[in-house]
Amino acid sequence: MAFNGFRYGVVARVVLLVALCFATVWLSMRAEFRFSAVIVGLILIASVVELIRYVERTNRRITQFLESIRHADFTTSFSDKGMGKSFRKLSEAFTEVMTEFKKNRAEKEEHFNYLQTVVQHISIGIIAFRTDGKVDMQNHAVRRLLGIGSIRNIKELAEVKNSLPTQLMEMKAGDRSLVKVFVENEMLQLSIYATEFRLRNESYVLVSLQNIHSELEEKEIESWQKLIRVLTHEIMNSITPISSLASTVTDMLFDVENDVPKARELDSEDTENIHDALLTIQSRSKGLLSFVEIYRNLTRVPKPNFRYFPVNEAFDKLYRLMKPRLTDQCVEFTFRASPPDLMLTADPDLMDQVFINLMLNALDALKGREGGRIGMEAYSNKNGRITIDVVDNGPGIKPDIIDKIFMPFFTSKKEGSGIGLSLSRQIMQLHKGSISVKSKPDEGTVFTLTF
Repeated sequence: MAFNGFRYGVVARVVLLVALCFATVWLSMRAEFRFSAVIVGLILIASVVELIRYVERTNRRITQFLESIRHADFTTSFSDKGMGKSFRKLSEAFTEVMTEFKKNRAEKEEHFNYLQTVVQHISIGIIAFRTDGKVDMQNHAVRRLLGIGSIRNIKELAEVKNSLPTQLMEMKAGDRSLVKVFVENEMLQLSIYATEFRLRNESYVLVSLQNIHSELEEKEIESWQKLIRVLTHEIMNSITPISSLASTVTDMLFDVENDVPKARELDSEDTENIHDALLTIQSRSKGLLSFVEIYRNLTRVPKPNFRYFPVNEAFDKLYRLMKPRLTDQCVEFTFRASPPDLMLTADPDLMDQVFINLMLNALDALKGREGGRIGMEAYSNKNGRITIDVVDNGPGIKPDIIDKIFMPFFTSKKEGSGIGLSLSRQIMQLHKGSISVKSKPDEGTVFTLTF
């Protein structure tokens, strides 16, 4: 039928249905036309069905449109020529929506390809896997690093190291680990960092692997060199006078003739000098033994016995312990935790040792300084980790020694063993935490403990 538009098509079909209804009634009232009435009735039913299908054409178009979106089929086109202005606008709207979907899909594909290029280009190995171990993504760097081909399951990394898959599977968001592996007889020290995310209702773990063997070796050699310099300095300070005094005592006790030592006769002055020399040798020897004992203690820090306790409880205990020294020096001490019931999981005895070391350092810095203040504050940082700041308004630490203060036996004080901060850092490492320092000359110093 050549009607212009949907509206006219509906009107024409309704008129036809009315005409067919009258014709069916008229024919059925005459016996000679009853067969014709049946035929016209069938035509009437067919016309009703055709009218329904004609009217429901819009619903079919909408259904087709939604099905195309659901199946991501953006090749479908919508055209309703001759159906009127409203249907033409509907078809244009469908086409515009499909065009936008095509554009967004193309942009997402470009963005995905861009991210894939970046991931594959970086030199740090990256693996993303599901909780069941199935690998969803890996870059070229991890294959080069571990000397493997493409892997489908994280368990296949057992070829590199038996315990590696288990270690990776047990890592949670924010976990860090250092793993030693051998690839083609070369030792790698992998720094591994993990994070978690959800995608399509699936939980994924993303781990990055970086070989820091050369950096660690460089730092290890540098640390050994610094330690050897300190040890050599301390030992030479004790050995040099001992050697000199031993030579002096030998000269005072013996005369050597023809390589044969003979005892000398000593007067009271010689006896006194020898006695003083031997006492000095004894004193320096004890000092050297004490130094070695301190070094041994530094390497014997016990494993932490973790407990869950309020931070304010540790602060209060520290204040009661240090109150006499604070009073003697007229130093103001304040402490607070935010919130007041902030809890910490750590070894309270070892943490007391760290707090005392930091407090003693602050008190030493405030000697002879009026208006001395020491403050301790505990809070959760932006990453949700418990942080404790120890602040003093002392003269600060000189820039040229601030990078050395955590070295064993290094000290800028006349009296001190130089192991307090080194021991504190070791204790924090046992707690999987860290200690850092910021200082400005004539303004003060801040030591930060992060758990």
